[in-house]
Amino acid sequence: MTVAHPVAATWTMKSRSRALAWVTRPLTLADTQGALALFDVLTTGPKGGDAQMFARVVSHDGTTVFGVLDDDTLRAMCTLHLLPNVTWGGRPYGLIENIVTAPTHRLRGLGRRAMQAALDHAWAQRAYKVMLLTGQKRGARGFYESVGFSCDDKFGMAIRRATAR
Repeated sequence: MTVAHPVAATWTMKSRSRALAWVTRPLTLADTQGALALFDVLTTGPKGGDAQMFARVVSHDGTTVFGVLDDDTLRAMCTLHLLPNVTWGGRPYGLIENIVTAPTHRLRGLGRRAMQAALDHAWAQRAYKVMLLTGQKRGARGFYESVGFSCDDKFGMAIRRATAR
């Protein structure tokens, strides 16, 4: 499945000290270090992401990592995987993963901006739905509901492979 990548969008947010020009765009290999730093913030699980792993993700057909940057510094990101489908007239569906905002920049709408870029791209690619899973103990459910996600439509489940001992 070949997916066209969206172009960058710029929006301005005024702060008390200066006007900030936030850029929302798909991440590239040039964003590797910033992305790896945010991945470290994201999980309490095993670390280990490296430049090669990030390169595989951003070059994977149907996958786009959307970032929100100011002054060329990555502040928030999320990953959208668009997957081919047989039902729904062959329209793809999306899966969002790894939504994270730098701790110093939370509660400023940056995560919402990254999510909206992912959703806009999914709809532009004719996706019939976008799904995500969130941890039950992380308190993020309200955020996802405010973006438009609902837990009433589907019931999400996950299974993890046991780690080697």
